[in-house]
Amino acid sequence: RVLDTEEIITDNGTFNIEDVKGVIEFKNVSFSYKEGERVLKDLSFDIEAGKTLALVGRTGSGKTSIVSVLNRFYEIDSGNITIDKINIENISLKSLRENIALVQQEVFLFSDSILNNITLFDASFSKEEVIQAAKEIGVDSFIDSLPSNYDYVLAERGANLSSGQRQIIAFLRVYIRNPKILILDEATASIDTVTEELLQSALEKIVSNRTTIVIAHRLS
Repeated sequence: RVLDTEEIITDNGTFNIEDVKGVIEFKNVSFSYKEGERVLKDLSFDIEAGKTLALVGRTGSGKTSIVSVLNRFYEIDSGNITIDKINIENISLKSLRENIALVQQEVFLFSDSILNNITLFDASFSKEEVIQAAKEIGVDSFIDSLPSNYDYVLAERGANLSSGQRQIIAFLRVYIRNPKILILDEATASIDTVTEELLQSALEKIVSNRTTIVIAHRLS
């Protein structure tokens, strides 16, 4: 049934966005998973390029739904969502998602080396670039402490790392790709205080000159 499921997101967009500034606007956006049960109701807001928006609220209040419709994982019922004044429905899905990085609470890691988990097997990134990126955001000491460093092989889903260490790899994935829009969905919710301090320091560098949406339960 999964294999036979038809794709419900129509990719009719022909526009490829380049040199993205990251201006995001929601205008009277309504959305529901089930007909008649609206999760978002006439929602309007805008984020300036390079600014950070925090979405703080209780579970089920629609925080993740906002970023899901921005990525076009779901279609909205009404209204408009634009990036740099271009309706996201007119942007090809490939181009849209290439310019948005999403870091969630659960990071999926493959049973492979740290390096391949960061580059996601993209040969255009060299090992030297990855090492430099880790140094720039201040997380290289964690990888250097592992046996065989960047060649250290992870267990399936990164079971031999802590949740905080898995998030460090997720942040490096983002940083080397240099997206203009960054979404952090409860990205530091289940990690210890020491690792959170390390990630907060890394975040300051990662969010610089990027439009960022931070989703959290806790205001801190």
